[in-house]
Amino acid sequence: MIHRPFVMWPHPALRTKAAPVKEITDDVRAIWDEMIVAMDKMPGVGLAAPQLGLDMALAVVDASTERGKAIRMANPEILHSSTELRDHEEGSPNLPGVWAKVTRPRAVTVRFLNAQGQWDRHDFVGLWATSVQHQIDHLQGKMFFDRLTRMKRDMIIKKARKLQRD
Repeated sequence: MIHRPFVMWPHPALRTKAAPVKEITDDVRAIWDEMIVAMDKMPGVGLAAPQLGLDMALAVVDASTERGKAIRMANPEILHSSTELRDHEEGSPNLPGVWAKVTRPRAVTVRFLNAQGQWDRHDFVGLWATSVQHQIDHLQGKMFFDRLTRMKRDMIIKKARKLQRD
């Protein structure tokens, strides 16, 4: 299966809050399947629909070592975050070639519509939690570098622009 191309930063889809999904349909499930293919080809541990230029609050995460454990989420929202923090090098296929250490809560509880169209609640820890938070940021029109200091953010963007020119 092929997937639509990633949109490149500063594409407007990456700075726009994604539209809520009203119901889970076969079309939504097909988009999740496409997103999982794209995520696995990166390779990555999560993907949000806006990264493919889609204005839908859809995300997938799979931080398992064996893969094939992707969790499909529509309209995810964080209900609780741990006070304990975790650092992780984050990047994005929408801004290839640049990475930065981002500090986020080590664990989160997230509410979302699942593939059956029912509200679900799930606790995520470690890399799973980092990925879920990263995807929810995308759904809010934020990039990982928005969590950095202005100086670090400017350096990341400058480096990314140079890589795009080369």
